[in-house]
This record gives sequence, structure tokens and C-alpha cells, in this order.
Amino acid sequence: MLSDLKNIKQLSDPDLIALYKESGNNIIVGELFQRYTHLVFGVCMKYLRHEEDSRDATLEIFEKLLEDLKKHEVNNFKAWLHSVARNFCLMKLRKGKNHVELKDDFGEVVESAMLLHQIHEPDREEKLNELEDAISHLCNEQRNCVELFYLKEQSYQQIMEQTGLSFKEVKSFIQNGKRNLKITLTEQYERKAE
Repeated sequence: MLSDLKNIKQLSDPDLIALYKESGNNIIVGELFQRYTHLVFGVCMKYLRHEEDSRDATLEIFEKLLEDLKKHEVNNFKAWLHSVARNFCLMKLRKGKNHVELKDDFGEVVESAMLLHQIHEPDREEKLNELEDAISHLCNEQRNCVELFYLKEQSYQQIMEQTGLSFKEVKSFIQNGKRNLKITLTEQYERKAE
């Protein structure tokens, strides 16, 4: 078996899987990881659209393989791994659906209100300061929920535990805060344009 591990790079995927099932040696899955990290990361980026989340998901998927490969009969590893990665990402998105949708919404609010995509780098600092100022003018509950959700990237559940608010209250404060930010930033931008 040690001789197989020395020649691990020359083994085919099915041979590696068979060897892993026989030995349980994580080094073998490590070789599969080396071969297919780019594939899994690409799938994760397609669904999660965030580099750091995709890196984390890629590692979680390969950790999951340590158990899954022992349980499943895999004929075409590459296709099977693609399906595992896709399903993992879809489950992750379902669990955090509200978080992801609202996060995208918030980005659109900020970008449309401040036209970030048209600003040169020196002006971004000024625009981000305007955003901070607009956030500071929200009522306490809205400001707190918006900061926890968007800036500290906490889930609804974490915000509920931290603030003692209900799910409906957290959702309402975030939505109203986001709407008020858009109004404030749009007004600021229009005043400057006059």
C-alpha cells in the first residue's frame, strides 16, 4: 500500500477511490482535491458569487468527500463531484436565501444611488463617507439591523438573538432602513448635481 501512495499521482480517479475505500487514508482524497479544486471552486463561484464563500465551500465539499466516498459507488468521479458541488451550493443558498437576496438588493441600492460604477477611485472614499453618514441618520433599530446584516454579515437568527427582536421586526427594520438609505443617498446625489 505504501508503494501505491508513492505513485499516487499516476493513479486514475477510480483507482484512487478504490484505494481510499480500502485504506481510508486522507492523502488519497488530497490528491483528488489537487486534481479538481478548480472545478469545485468554479461551480461554487457560479452559484455563490463570492470568492471567500466559494473557497470555504470548496474546502467543506472536500471534507464531505471523506465520508461520501466511503458510502457511494462512484463511476465517473468528475461528473459526480460536479453534482455534489452543485447540490451543496444550492443547499447553502436555500438556507441563506433571504440573506443572499437582500444582500444583492442592498448592493444595487448603494450602486444606483451613488453611481459607484462611474466614479473614479478618489471619489469612492467620499461616497462611502456619504453612505456612513446616511446610515447614521437611520433610527436606532434600522441602523442597528442594517449594520449587523450588511456590514457585519450576521444572519437574521444572529440579529434576533443579539437584539431580542422577532424575525418580522428584523426583516422590517432591514427593509425600511434600506429604503430610507436609498432615499437619503438619492437626495444627497441630486443636491450635489444641482
